[in-house]
Amino acid sequence: MIRSNNIIMVREKITVSTRTLQWKCVESAADSKRLLYGRFILSPLMKGQADTIGIAMRRALLGEIEGTCITRAKSEKISHEYATIMGIQESVHEILMNLKEIVLRSNLYGTCEASICVRGPGYVTAQDIILPPYVEIVDNTQHIASLTEPIELVIGLQIENTRKLWNIIFERLNETHSYHKLLIIWP
Repeated sequence: MIRSNNIIMVREKITVSTRTLQWKCVESAADSKRLLYGRFILSPLMKGQADTIGIAMRRALLGEIEGTCITRAKSEKISHEYATIMGIQESVHEILMNLKEIVLRSNLYGTCEASICVRGPGYVTAQDIILPPYVEIVDNTQHIASLTEPIELVIGLQIENTRKLWNIIFERLNETHSYHKLLIIWP
């Protein structure tokens, strides 16, 4: 402690770690074709740093994920998103949710068109999607719909390579019966 003109100055001893941060993959696994898992360790950290670094990494990584997804589904026979179609077990909303779950891989830049054209009865899966040659489906067994009667299901799809694939919602456009997935910037 140093005294000078009734002002007390305290010198604190501050210790700074000179050890370098180590980043290590502890565990990684492929749970299925569509789900990958990894666990990492970053150390040593001072108190409070883990939360700060974790939140920043989460935001940065989620914001930079780029991927190919179905961004529009269009069918002439559908009046609105919550409709049911005779001969199809699922509602339109369930079909749209199933289309959202399809994982695509490509070197696409921009958008392209794809389609589904199936005659029932039978199951409609991701392998029934007619794609351009540069777009590939990761899991062809992904369920889309169950046709219970001899009807034809025709859906036009728009595929896009985009960022911010999280929290996708649908907006219905009345005049074209086209359902868009709107991308919400998150987190």
